[in-house]
Amino acid sequence: MKSYLHRLANYQSVQDLWEAHTAKMAEFGFDRLIYGFTHYRSGTSLGDPEDFVILTNHNQDYMNVFIGEQHYLHAPMVNWALANEGVCSWSVIADMRESGTLTPAEMRVLASNASMGVKAGYTISFKSISARSAGAIALTAREGMSQDEIDAVWDEHGNDIQLMNNIAHLKILTLPYVSPKRVLTRRQREALEWVGDGKTMQDIAVLMGLTSATVEKHLRLAREALAVETTAQAVLKAAFANQMFILEA
Repeated sequence: MKSYLHRLANYQSVQDLWEAHTAKMAEFGFDRLIYGFTHYRSGTSLGDPEDFVILTNHNQDYMNVFIGEQHYLHAPMVNWALANEGVCSWSVIADMRESGTLTPAEMRVLASNASMGVKAGYTISFKSISARSAGAIALTAREGMSQDEIDAVWDEHGNDIQLMNNIAHLKILTLPYVSPKRVLTRRQREALEWVGDGKTMQDIAVLMGLTSATVEKHLRLAREALAVETTAQAVLKAAFANQMFILEA
């Protein structure tokens, strides 16, 4: 595990980290993972799904339903993760069924999950210091494994598994992550960086060797790409996604 954590700490891309992490979790019987994080939680909303950090190795059919059809809004373990921090065995779902506390919407999500082989596993809800952020990972046990069997794995290796996932989460937060609909061009990012440095429009035009009108065009397109109304919001959202001041390959 120590060797793995050293590698984890040194990954420079989300893609490389995720490939290694899914392979490592599969060694313990968790062969399908979903990691989710948002900076935009507010009241009962988690924000625009396009702004989520979503990493998974589930197949596309499952993701089309769970994320595309917004089943995550009624998933019992997602609701647990939003209200708690730490680790939870999916054995609690059986307790919810027996106590009659599951809503019809939650029951439909569980039936859909079961039909696609998502039946046993664990959820880890990560600690957050911001009321606007929330993050968790769902570790789905390999098909054919029962909850009792994966619980036995957790009894033996749970502390290590939780540590590895916590470190992976902290590392992901430091790496650039770009939603396909939130991509900035180099010029858009550069203009936002100068705004973040407190430069005026005239200063930015000189520094970039452009006219003020062209700078404003880059900033307008950046706002549109990030789906915000103001340049200040664009700077904040780009910073959250680690798209500011990044080192070019």
